[in-house]
Amino acid sequence: MSALVRTRLAGFLRTGRALAPLLAGLITLGTLYGGGRAQPAEAYGVSAVVLFPVLAWQTKILLDVEPDVQRRLAQVTVGVARERSAGLLAAAVAALVTVAVALLFPWLVGGVSGPVDPGDRSIPVGLALGLWAHLLVVPAAVALGALASRASVGGAGYGVAVLALGGVGAVVFGLTGSVAPWLAPPIMAAARTTAGDAAALTLLGLSGWALAWSAAVVGGYLWRRRAQG
Repeated sequence: MSALVRTRLAGFLRTGRALAPLLAGLITLGTLYGGGRAQPAEAYGVSAVVLFPVLAWQTKILLDVEPDVQRRLAQVTVGVARERSAGLLAAAVAALVTVAVALLFPWLVGGVSGPVDPGDRSIPVGLALGLWAHLLVVPAAVALGALASRASVGGAGYGVAVLALGGVGAVVFGLTGSVAPWLAPPIMAAARTTAGDAAALTLLGLSGWALAWSAAVVGGYLWRRRAQG
């Protein structure tokens, strides 16, 4: 299965499809950090929110690169379960690379403020919370992008609709006082947590929520794959 993961990543890079989401992410982050410096935890919390649709789109592009015939041949060669798992793993690896760029980017453009005094622990704490917020987004974005892929929904128009509804819904249902917050991954709640009181139980609860939401959406993706054949 590792060979299939490498093949899909190589195809994603070789065809140049990786440039579009990367440029979109850099432009979005450049706009975000262009407004002035912020504390690392707060900046990274917002960064994770704006990267969510970018990572989902990146996942869809990666999964759509492989021709349908080649995907069916892979199912015959390695099995249906491994073929689908390889796609999700390849998308997760690509998302982690994008996250690494997002974590480094604000330091290169001066978008975050440094320590106020030698005893200031805002930088290591902010980095830890920022890493957590971005890692929390990865499984949810991969799940949404997989659900929007051609192998799942068929037509390109349906895929765009799934991405748009998922991206907008994550923000709308994630607002404070939402009537149905469970319909969205907790990316907005995570951003509020990084900017406020990040208690250990809160971080654990949001992590569990994100994993449960992602598992449900991946289940929908696998069901759609079986329906599509």
